[in-house]
Amino acid sequence: MKCGGTTEAKPATAETQQLAQEVKAQVEEKEGKSFEVFIAVEFKTQMVAGTNYFIKVHVGNEEYLHVRIFKSLPHEKKPLTLTSYQSKKAKQDELTYF
Repeated sequence: MKCGGTTEAKPATAETQQLAQEVKAQVEEKEGKSFEVFIAVEFKTQMVAGTNYFIKVHVGNEEYLHVRIFKSLPHEKKPLTLTSYQSKKAKQDELTYF
């Protein structure tokens, strides 16, 4: 993996589901709606001064979101940040840097 690049997409884990769950309310607020389903499907990570997580989230029916979450280094004790997200994605849409 080149420095600053993202990893290959991997199947979501319990940890990525937890991260997605923690930013769900922020995404709902920005979208102006609530999601019955909010399931992390796959993710990529990028090492920076902390870690960027790019997570594909299934939000019901054929709709997906891509969320970008920043997790600071443990000693910084900062909350997770929803950096950005993309809505209206499909299952086959590749997770890319955004």
